[in-house]
Amino acid sequence: MIKRLGRQPWVLSAVGSALAGYLKLVYHTNRFVVAPEGVHDETEKQLPVIVAMWHGQHFMVPFAKPRHWPAKVMISRSADGEVNAIAASKFGLGLIRASGGKNARQIKKRGGMRGFIEAVRALKDGYSIAMTADVPKGPARIAGEGIVQLAKHSGRPILPVAVATSRSIELNSWDKASVNLPFGKGSIAVGDLIWVPGDTEDEALESYRKQVEDGLNAATTHAYQLVGRANG
Repeated sequence: MIKRLGRQPWVLSAVGSALAGYLKLVYHTNRFVVAPEGVHDETEKQLPVIVAMWHGQHFMVPFAKPRHWPAKVMISRSADGEVNAIAASKFGLGLIRASGGKNARQIKKRGGMRGFIEAVRALKDGYSIAMTADVPKGPARIAGEGIVQLAKHSGRPILPVAVATSRSIELNSWDKASVNLPFGKGSIAVGDLIWVPGDTEDEALESYRKQVEDGLNAATTHAYQLVGRANG
């Protein structure tokens, strides 16, 4: 009965709205810094971009972009994804309901191909796309190839982004989720743009996948350093 109740649209809507309100509280009660200095102005010259983030470290990423940048976020079609999608819509983000997988069966089940096509179209229309680089259910912080394929076929660069706060609760979940807390310090760390040439052969994509992984890990380490903490 509890599971059925948890899937009710009105319950998901209430939880998603509450999550959005809580995240706004966290943002407005933490003293945020952005690094490197001037990164928003530099990035704006290259819009649209593909914003890469890690699962479990993604809750505050909507606050990493200026409000006037049009953006959509790729979110899974699971119940947890529905909550995140409702929260994201409260921040004015467009939605692409899909996620990647480790094999063709998972990709089909999760709407990965349809989401990929929708993301390519959105980038061509000028929307930046935010998506987690690691595949749902792990392993955590291992970048999948999907985000690299999106960069290759869209011609748009990948931008590693990490957000950290000085106070948080770390959950014992597959993605090492960090629940950010209010009343502290916050940071937004941005890595270097990663371009994937359109003529890159599939067997050569591994080097770019590793660049994304290394770039995100470096951004995450930097974000935590900025708030005086060890890597999350």
